[in-house]
Amino acid sequence: MQILLTLTAILQRINDAILAIGRWIGVAALAIMVCLILGQVFFRYVLNDAPNWTEEGARFCMLWMTGLLAPMAMRIGGFVSIDMLERALPRVISAILTLTLLGIALWVLVIMWDKGLNNHVDSLSGRGKSASLRLPLDWFGGERVKFRNSWMFASLFVGVNLLILVTVELILRQVITVAGFGDRLKPIGNGQAVRAD
Repeated sequence: MQILLTLTAILQRINDAILAIGRWIGVAALAIMVCLILGQVFFRYVLNDAPNWTEEGARFCMLWMTGLLAPMAMRIGGFVSIDMLERALPRVISAILTLTLLGIALWVLVIMWDKGLNNHVDSLSGRGKSASLRLPLDWFGGERVKFRNSWMFASLFVGVNLLILVTVELILRQVITVAGFGDRLKPIGNGQAVRAD
């Protein structure tokens, strides 16, 4: 059991660090997305001419925000869940049900890992380029470079990798809890997160 506790503690530290960085990048992506959408609305309805890149830029930010913040939400219980059955069952059976559901989630995520890499990032559509988004390297003496679609699609792959790390941590925590050593686990997060309870 000590090996599982050590492994869980290491994984918790890794997830704490990665998800903290992802949180700040995700919040920045959300702020940029909101600014782009508000700018598009302003230019479209006030000046009657919106820049064509704002919609694609907002979608880029939304995908990365989702890929970086969804693992954090899953880890702290921020997803909406129906847990009437889990609460009605005895503690051990409820814990086994949770462990089973986490196992199914991990199985789905492993399938999505393959789809994210082979069907989006490293595919014909992933090798394409954005119609309107460009890196303004001409501001620094270079040439404008079109955004590659794979930069956008990589958000799915990164998000699934982070979700796999979180799910493995949650499975280990659940196994330790079922074994009766849950009191040795450090709590996840700082307790200030909004939950879906």
